Amino acid sequence: MIKRIFWIVLDGLGVGELPDAEKYGDKGSNTLANTAAAVGGLDIPLLQRWGIGNIIPVPGVDPSIPSQAAFGKMAEISAGKDTTSGHWEMAGLITRKSFPTFPHGFPPDLIAAFESKIGRKVIGNRVASGTEILDELGELHLRTGFPIVYTSADSVFQLAAHEEVIPVRELYQMCRIARELLQGEQGVGRVIARPFKGSNGKYQRTAGRVDYSLPPSDTTVLDLVKASGREVIGVGKIHDIFAEQGITDSYSTESNHQGMNIIQGLLRNRSWEGIVMANLVDFDSLWGHRNDPVGFARELAAFDRGLEQLQREAGEGEMIILCGDHGCDPTTASTDHSREYVPILIWFAGISPGINLGTRSSMADVAATIVEMWDLPALTGTSMANQLAIGGGNHADV
Repeated sequence: MIKRIFWIVLDGLGVGELPDAEKYGDKGSNTLANTAAAVGGLDIPLLQRWGIGNIIPVPGVDPSIPSQAAFGKMAEISAGKDTTSGHWEMAGLITRKSFPTFPHGFPPDLIAAFESKIGRKVIGNRVASGTEILDELGELHLRTGFPIVYTSADSVFQLAAHEEVIPVRELYQMCRIARELLQGEQGVGRVIARPFKGSNGKYQRTAGRVDYSLPPSDTTVLDLVKASGREVIGVGKIHDIFAEQGITDSYSTESNHQGMNIIQGLLRNRSWEGIVMANLVDFDSLWGHRNDPVGFARELAAFDRGLEQLQREAGEGEMIILCGDHGCDPTTASTDHSREYVPILIWFAGISPGINLGTRSSMADVAATIVEMWDLPALTGTSMANQLAIGGGNHADV
């Protein structure tokens, strides 16, 4: 019986355009395959053995016959291609209406209300790359003390400030004020605090990022697992994405490497039962958004080595689930998320080799599998428990 699940989301790892990708400007996106092609092939031997090359053709990654893990890909049926909607869907909550975006900046009345509440003017208020807008407006920010507001193709309100100009705690309070204002038709998926440091045009974003998400609008698998008396431990920005709903404990991270170390420590601590859900954001934030396939490929290789150690130490009754939440193809002209299928890989000791999970109609199938396996109230999605040969009885279709 599976008693502990280590559910790791490789943020931004897509495996090919969805049928409606053209509507989002993402035709031709394929984060995994395009990254591999750009660097002449990937060095991910464990993921290869698990069957990631069975999902789609990946340069340098041959199919594994039979694979060590169950493999497949999942469509996102929620509207959009945002981190929040992707995570909510895999947790069993479909977002039928996309979160609002602001391609021309936020409305003047909203900005005026925000400025009134924080007692400062703001600068920026347009779509921009997070690093480019620091280069452009960093000096003005240092002279005036005005925080930098910007957004992207995603549903986000981002607020950047130098840590020596606006202390991080004050920046967080400003973001909480923005979150209170950004509701209803202006309810962006996330308000993001973006502290930075540096001088003379050499600025670096620090690890003090915090995401203030809208709370999930309905029950997720995390709520159900918590209500069953099990632990739900968030690693990385999971507690932010779910607005702390359904979480019993959480660990912030500064890097994928630190995240994997925390997961390793939680695996070695056998005193709890339940779920560790981890978000490894570096794939997306450091490499996908910055159009750096070399960095993306290097990060995948490092993750592969960490995963091998995790698998080596996993014991009876411990399951590892890997998936993405959306694409973020570093080889396209866009620096934004891409509307793609995401991979699903599931492994546990004693799993039958070569299980092909196929193309799943929704990312909610992960949540449906967990609730069936642990006999929890049914959620939307189609369970994969029968294919994995793990027990339970609850089942619901999208």
